[in-house]
Amino acid sequence: MKLFAAVRWTVKVFVLCLVLGTAVLLNPEDPNVCSHWESYAVTVQESYAHPFDQIYYTRCTDILNWFKCTRHRISYKTAYRRGLRTMYRRRSQCCPGYYESGDFCVPLCTEECVHGRCVSPDTCHCEPGWGGADCSSGCDSEHWGPHCSNRCQCQNEALCNPITGACVCSEGYRGWRCEDWCDPGSYGKACQLRCQCQNGATCDHRTGECHCAPGYTGAFCEELCPPGSHGALCEQRCPCQNGGVCHHVTGECSCPAGWTGSVCAQPCPSGRYGVNCSHECQCHNGGQCDPVTGRCQCAAGYTGERCQEECPVGTYGYQCAERCDCQNGAKCYHINGACLCEPGFKGILCEERVCAEGLYGLKCNKNCPCNLTNTRGCHPLSGECTCRAGWSGLYCEEPCRPGFYGEGCQQLCACYNGADCDGMTGRCLCAPGYTGQDCSLLCSAGTFGTDCLSMCNCKNGAACSPVDGSCMCREGWQGTDCSIPCSSGTWGLNCNQTCHCLNDASCSPVDGSCMCAAGWMGEICDQSCPEGMYGLDCIEHCDCSHAEGCDPVTGHCHCLAGYTDPVAQWITLQPCSAGVLGSSPTKDIIC
Repeated sequence: MKLFAAVRWTVKVFVLCLVLGTAVLLNPEDPNVCSHWESYAVTVQESYAHPFDQIYYTRCTDILNWFKCTRHRISYKTAYRRGLRTMYRRRSQCCPGYYESGDFCVPLCTEECVHGRCVSPDTCHCEPGWGGADCSSGCDSEHWGPHCSNRCQCQNEALCNPITGACVCSEGYRGWRCEDWCDPGSYGKACQLRCQCQNGATCDHRTGECHCAPGYTGAFCEELCPPGSHGALCEQRCPCQNGGVCHHVTGECSCPAGWTGSVCAQPCPSGRYGVNCSHECQCHNGGQCDPVTGRCQCAAGYTGERCQEECPVGTYGYQCAERCDCQNGAKCYHINGACLCEPGFKGILCEERVCAEGLYGLKCNKNCPCNLTNTRGCHPLSGECTCRAGWSGLYCEEPCRPGFYGEGCQQLCACYNGADCDGMTGRCLCAPGYTGQDCSLLCSAGTFGTDCLSMCNCKNGAACSPVDGSCMCREGWQGTDCSIPCSSGTWGLNCNQTCHCLNDASCSPVDGSCMCAAGWMGEICDQSCPEGMYGLDCIEHCDCSHAEGCDPVTGHCHCLAGYTDPVAQWITLQPCSAGVLGSSPTKDIIC
């Protein structure tokens, strides 16, 4: 039994190997794989049981064979032989319309799928965005997806992605289907740009163009409507008059001071002024106020900020510009200038005396006591004297006292620097040395005296007194006309300083500084030149050899014994002549 089992296992393994050898070529799980059974003959090596006689010994009672007995039995052993066997196997192959590709069966399309793949025989599955039998045709603008089978849902001229169907919005739109405008304040592609419009303007959601609110203009609506226009697009004309300004939005007129009305065509009513005519005039005595500023325009005879004052004495009329011509102390009416005569006078200008000239009193029977030459006349009632200009006193017998002039000597002279003034005219009479209308100016340089008519004769830059022409000498000069220098040993103003210079030094007449003679130095020339130096200011160097120094004044060398220079010039030094010993007798020549 074991032998037969071994034979069957050998056959099964062999057959399985054959089956597996053909089945591994295609994936049995592939739905596109078709199969059928087929028979085939194979040569096989079979095992079988081969019989043989087997001799073995057993224990027995045969003493002759040493208690061993021989026995026989038939045994079998496994043997092998060749033979033919008919086998069956499952044959796999691609179904019709498919072909093998590796271990799979793939569909076969007669025409190549350009933008897709072959999913069944002669059937293409197109990529999104492509259609047609061979997937070579792109989707039109209204369709998308595989075989362009889906209809686009995009709005407002948006493009539809032929692959995904997503909408690509045109400028100014947003949303899944591009159905919404950009939010206020944004515009353009994907609504990513920010509007720059100002003053309440709206922004075009596509281009960003600003649509200005009424009253504004400019690229960004940043400007008010130009003067004279208002409203939408600044196309409406302003109707305001007299400098009125219209509101850039509504066109309502804002009137300047002094005007009112819907178009500023009406002046402020009487008694009102200012912006919107809102202020009440404060003018008195019939004065009218300016409708713009409120300033009072006074009636004739009045003045002051509110026309509350009468014209000053001596004036009358509009703006008090007229001068009264009433005489003899009469007052004029501040409105029309009519004269109000003092008692004792009559006439339009009060120019006529009631009494005859030279008489006065209620009955005109008294003689005037005034000095007739210096008097304009006496009062016809009181007899009081009216003096001419330049005279004063009870009877006009006294000239004006110094510093006063005019009628009654009541006017104060305006003269300076001790000047007198004419008692009648007030003209200044300048003191010597002064000039000008009020005698406030000194005579110009080089002149002096009354009316600055005399010429100065001072010398050497001396100043001249504008009063009497006396010369004020500068340092170092003296004399009436400053033409004489200071005498030796003196210096300074009026030459009243004494020089302190020594050793024949000269003294500067201006500042007293010492100018040393040759061979001397120091502030007062009291120091001899240092050894080896000589001359003015001791700046020269001695050039001596074989000498005991040099003269500090001339620089001549003091020769040693045995040296001389007969030429006495600055040349190369020579020894004394043969037969001559000692030093130069004079010791003032170069050695």
